[in-house]
Amino acid sequence: MPVTGRFTRAGADSPALGFGLVLHPPTVAELLLQAAPGDLPPVPGATPSGLVVSDAPDELGDAVIRLLRLLDRPRDVAVLAPLVKREILWHLLTGEQTGAVRQLGLADSSLSHVARAVRWIRDHHAQSFRVEELARLSGMSVSAFYRNFQAVTAMSPIRFQKQIRLQEARLLLATHPHDVTGVSAQVGYESPSQFSREYRRQFGVPPREDAARLRGITRSRVPAVV
Repeated sequence: MPVTGRFTRAGADSPALGFGLVLHPPTVAELLLQAAPGDLPPVPGATPSGLVVSDAPDELGDAVIRLLRLLDRPRDVAVLAPLVKREILWHLLTGEQTGAVRQLGLADSSLSHVARAVRWIRDHHAQSFRVEELARLSGMSVSAFYRNFQAVTAMSPIRFQKQIRLQEARLLLATHPHDVTGVSAQVGYESPSQFSREYRRQFGVPPREDAARLRGITRSRVPAVV
């Protein structure tokens, strides 16, 4: 999902910690097969969203902390990290977001079908496409694909691609702040003026100004070496 975020309460005295874990469909499928009848909560009937948010229960937070603590014990990582990751995934499967997580392990689920199109858009974000082509890639009719894509991403395929392009452009501008035209072409825009308009609409400032601001923030956080 093309999303951004920031920590609103963090500083030298109270640093923030972010944690991310890739959920692999084969591992999800393996746990689903190992679960006994009644171990998993009922699955909602609607297509799950591709982005869900909830408070982490204590047992999930405890497993995450134990996984992070393995960073200080490299010898134990190879043996213990896979076990803790499975524990984290099990807590997700048995928690309130079970519908979204469980769909990842089902080869014929709507989420899996949409994921094919999402991967294609991310890998080819600079290319134009027809929705009919993505529907065929996903193994769905055009109407079913469009409906499920909207349910999972809360966007149309074209809007999703635009978000990916703008996020990629922002990353490129952080290192090439004076090449707005080149960056716009690299992410798939034929018109630099259209790129600038959509960039400003998305991030609130023109590309060049945003790039300068981002570079200023980065430089201010890097200590000078004399």
